[in-house]
Amino acid sequence: MIRSAGILMPVTSLPSPYGVGTLGQAAKDFIDYLADGGQTYWQMLPLGPTGYGNSPYQALSSYAGSTYLIDLDELISDGLLKKEEVKAVKWEKHPGVTDYGILYNERNKILKLAADRLPYVHPKDYFTFLENEKSWLRDYAVFMAIKADMKGEPWQKWPQELRRHDSWETARKAEELAEEVIFWQRVQYFFWKQMTAIKDYAVKRGIKIIGDLPFYIAADSIDVWSHPEAFEMDYNNNMLYVSGFGPDGAHPKGQKWGNPLINWEYQRNTGYSWWIDRVAHMCRIFDVIRIDHFQGYLSYYAVPAEDPDASRGHWRRGPGLEVFRRMEEKLGGKQLILEDLGQLTDELKALVKESGQPGMKIMQYAFDPNDPGSYYMPFQYEKNSVVYTGTHDNDTLIGWKNAKENKARIERAKEFLGLNKEEGFTWGMLRAVYACQSDLAIVQMQDLLELDSKARFNDPSGKQPAWTWRALPGCFDSKTSAKLKEKMLLYCRYNWNITEKEA
Repeated sequence: MIRSAGILMPVTSLPSPYGVGTLGQAAKDFIDYLADGGQTYWQMLPLGPTGYGNSPYQALSSYAGSTYLIDLDELISDGLLKKEEVKAVKWEKHPGVTDYGILYNERNKILKLAADRLPYVHPKDYFTFLENEKSWLRDYAVFMAIKADMKGEPWQKWPQELRRHDSWETARKAEELAEEVIFWQRVQYFFWKQMTAIKDYAVKRGIKIIGDLPFYIAADSIDVWSHPEAFEMDYNNNMLYVSGFGPDGAHPKGQKWGNPLINWEYQRNTGYSWWIDRVAHMCRIFDVIRIDHFQGYLSYYAVPAEDPDASRGHWRRGPGLEVFRRMEEKLGGKQLILEDLGQLTDELKALVKESGQPGMKIMQYAFDPNDPGSYYMPFQYEKNSVVYTGTHDNDTLIGWKNAKENKARIERAKEFLGLNKEEGFTWGMLRAVYACQSDLAIVQMQDLLELDSKARFNDPSGKQPAWTWRALPGCFDSKTSAKLKEKMLLYCRYNWNITEKEA
């Protein structure tokens, strides 16, 4: 990885008149903004369809794309929707905030109109898509059709005869819901057509896209329903153990997260094919993949599924680098970013180093006055690493600065980095990120816009709404991109592979 920079910007956070960011013109505008600012990478969050809670890390599928991300203007241009149909819906209550309730209630109604018109507009493209994606698409469409018929209930609450995806009863139900199955196949065609167009546009402008591979899979997902053998499940497809974290000072009884655990023994015996297939699917879209919760590949916490808390859980050894070596044998070398945050033990550090892939450094974790030589201090960063102002789970720089509990840390940051009023706190912190020796520097879009805690994308503590922030129209301005370009040239991170925008 050469010295470069990028921006962390969820697709859902792009400006849009339809309540959520999509894979349309705003995505192309953001790619232009990246290119104008000398950037090399656009880091996205997982793009899968979200369920209860709206977290992209709890997707209903590892393969499908979220219907929320389908751009409606593109469907109008394709002759599949009419402007008046789209504009008849009030898509948002407040600009800059995604209202998932509106999306859940209204999106599929509009997409159904487009799906019904599809065979008359692009039949050849559609049937080619069906053939190319047959390894996962049919099962996903059946799962979603049954889920809709069950009023959105998780599959664990479906009638027993439907809890096995390969049962005769499931096949009969799929025939009964044939039209609904076709609908879910067609909307996936919309997603992949638009995502492919965005990928092609990024390539033309010299921009690379970073994707995100979650470690844990949502219990209510097509992955678990159709491949229970890949997880720790009993004969009736009930979870035996679930994910969590052990007891500590903040959580005396530990944390029970509730995700099914991957059956790593099964994975090993099958050459990790299920896991590798997920990566292979992502590699069709993304240039780099961020490996979420890399610590889990070293060790993970198992909680008995029937327990009310995590106090009786235990730690287990993960597959280590073996899974990545099998991936390389099958797919070739891939550029990864290892999310090595959490329990940063010497063993985890050694595993990251042995992998040869870059780990992550978070600037907000530095400047602890009680730990002056902190692992996250800028002088500790090695070249083969990726430095962030903060991740999607962190506050914005302004929010971090204003938090009372960070007062001593902020004072030390100001002194260590020589921050001053003329430069401004945010751009002083960005200077530190861009100046350090980490090969890649990634900043949150909210920090470039100098936004406060109201723009925080996710707060794991649950104190404020998550996954809802959206940028306002006009935010990708030439003034900020020009300033970014200056910083890229100054700190030798400029992307010299940028191509000019076609007139």
